[in-house]
Amino acid sequence: MKLNVNSIDRFTKELPADKVLDNSRRQVEGACFSYVNPKLPKNPSLLHVSTAMLRNLGLKEEDGQRTEFLYVVSGKVVLPNTKPYAMCYGGHQFGNWAGQLGDGRAINLTEIAHNNKIWALQLKGAGETPYSRTADGLAVLRSSIREYLCSEAMYYLGVPTTRALSIALSGSKVLRDVMYNGNSAYEKGAIVSRVAPSFLRFGNYEIFASRGDNATLKTLVDYTINNHFSYLGTPSKAVYLDFLREVAKKSMEMVIHWQRVGFVHGVMNTDNMSILGLTIDYGPYGWLEGYDHNWTPNTTDSSHKRYRYGTQPQIVLWNLLQLARALYGLIEEAASLEEILEEYRINVKVAHLEMMRNKLGLNTKIDNDEKLVEDLEKVLQLTETDMTIFFRNLADLKKEQFHDWFNIVEDAFYNHKEVSGTIKENWIKWFNDYGKRLSMEVWTDKERKITMNTVNPKYVLRNYMAQLAINAADDGDYTVLDELFELLKKPYDEQPNALKWFAKRPEWARHKVGCSMLSCSS
Repeated sequence: MKLNVNSIDRFTKELPADKVLDNSRRQVEGACFSYVNPKLPKNPSLLHVSTAMLRNLGLKEEDGQRTEFLYVVSGKVVLPNTKPYAMCYGGHQFGNWAGQLGDGRAINLTEIAHNNKIWALQLKGAGETPYSRTADGLAVLRSSIREYLCSEAMYYLGVPTTRALSIALSGSKVLRDVMYNGNSAYEKGAIVSRVAPSFLRFGNYEIFASRGDNATLKTLVDYTINNHFSYLGTPSKAVYLDFLREVAKKSMEMVIHWQRVGFVHGVMNTDNMSILGLTIDYGPYGWLEGYDHNWTPNTTDSSHKRYRYGTQPQIVLWNLLQLARALYGLIEEAASLEEILEEYRINVKVAHLEMMRNKLGLNTKIDNDEKLVEDLEKVLQLTETDMTIFFRNLADLKKEQFHDWFNIVEDAFYNHKEVSGTIKENWIKWFNDYGKRLSMEVWTDKERKITMNTVNPKYVLRNYMAQLAINAADDGDYTVLDELFELLKKPYDEQPNALKWFAKRPEWARHKVGCSMLSCSS
């Protein structure tokens, strides 16, 4: 019995394919993708399945338990009447043009239509493609668990994201150098099946612009508008501008959500920027423990900190500039493109302030709110202060008792003794200002708490939590994986039986690989 899904393939039917069919590393020109089959896994086994994503694809929970399902999501069999493929794209990496990149370890299986939605189904870690360069196209259990858990956690946090359907072991060992320091070791191979309306990235458009291939660029842009932005109308120069404006809007919404929950992507290259404004490619990401605008989880970026938490909105703008340059060949009007980028520059500041108002429980707007937010962001960084715990507990502060601030938020401080002297005076001043600001609100303390708790999560996927799931899974124990998967479905709920996860990063995790130091190693 075959899996009963409604497979369609707009991408391969409407866009030009690579004429070379052998799976060899090469420069692919004049094509948006190359046909390639997944590597046959040695002895696949299923670790976890998202029942929510099964339903989105028109499948039932029992379908996820069938051998046919395992074979499809591990790459052992190809769905009938489908032809898997890898996409061609380029990208700017850490500010420099890297040329052709492409799906080096991702293979798209098909597109599935269900309930008037279309989902692209993709395997990550399923083997080499023409874009793998010197790599093997595989992934390991460690990074696969991080991606599987985080993409679903982000969805339930309300952050635009690609989704995860399943995670499976390949049955083979994969050689990896975790910290790129010459200490390679074999790890369990794994495959994540990822799902999204589209996996198109800024780099898909940049590659053709960089080669002066405006014909293929136009074909791809028109395809994108017709299939993902059809509400903009028939493709034309004016609609191309509207397209960039929509991408800017969606990208801004995404990054503001990142800032809201304390998520740091870690590698915001243009090939990791979704054209739909979705969080994509969960590599060396991390969650703020201590609130710090300069923190990045990526060891590759440890010196320059280009992709640190505080600069993420500005990096989105820089990436949008690269996309605008790619589209210029179709529009040939710089002023209009610059106007859209300037709109983003203005709008992202407004959006950030509004997001912070929501986190602080401010329902009205006054001119001094920006200073209140700036002062808070400064004082939060005077000593190590846990972002998630601080904002969650701040909702318990009462208007008439704001002088009791320390007892309300003290659990957020990693070292209580540091909150003294000048640092404490700064905190007292800020809470005095905050107390005065709350007195201007008509919300009751109860109403404010309810509202704040809808934007300030209680549970996020802290790095040490993911590492605990990885450690257990390495030993064949998947209970922690399942516990975290269920916990993170309700990140804003109190979940009194799960309070052990509402805690600061333990000291053992401060400098541990996987908890504080992460690389792009898969």
